[in-house]
Amino acid sequence: MTGRRLTGPTGPLFTQTPARRALPVLLLCACLLAACSSTPTRSSKSPSAGRTPGPPIKDPSAGLEEISIQAMALVGTPYRYGGNTPDSGFDCSGLVRYVVNRSAAVSLPRTTAEMGTRGIPLQRAEVASGDLVFFNTPGHPHSHVGIYVGQNRFVHAPSSGGTVRLEDMTKSYWARRYTGARRVVEAGSLPMPSSTGMTASLEPAPAISPAPLPPLAPSAALAEEDDPIAAFARQ
Repeated sequence: MTGRRLTGPTGPLFTQTPARRALPVLLLCACLLAACSSTPTRSSKSPSAGRTPGPPIKDPSAGLEEISIQAMALVGTPYRYGGNTPDSGFDCSGLVRYVVNRSAAVSLPRTTAEMGTRGIPLQRAEVASGDLVFFNTPGHPHSHVGIYVGQNRFVHAPSSGGTVRLEDMTKSYWARRYTGARRVVEAGSLPMPSSTGMTASLEPAPAISPAPLPPLAPSAALAEEDDPIAAFARQ
């Protein structure tokens, strides 16, 4: 097949053959194929490379973790007003007195109000496992007490019909009624673990005789009760 001759004003220019006419099309196809066969580059940065990690959650330690361990071991023990042993059950101050005596050989007063005068007061950021935390439940400060165990949680004996349990201090009920914390055991004063892994204070556990409780007049029951729910239930 022959090409077509193109002429200009001064004479013939060139002969346009079919191959010459197809050349632009071939160049365009070659460019498209090169683009399709290329591999896109990947970013070397991971999605989280630019994120700044947040600070780790830390609880201060006063070396009193044995107190909190003993308290958590009693979770599930029945509540009993005036009780201060695992066999008889616990009220809030009876639980605290038993645990601190058993794990640290420190004798605390029997009532919550008196416990609130022992040891040293703490700022909220200073509270560590084994410290005592106090709440205003029936309308006066330091009327309820528990043992802080870390991560904004404490162990306490709440009310009649219930059991010793682990509670979240950030819940609105407890956050509104929190009145302070105290450290009643000096740091480093807990007995050293024995070769068997148990603390010397647990061999044997000191016996705690129940403290005599004065009879309550009906009008004074609510003021002396360490849990308002139990007092309300008896009305």
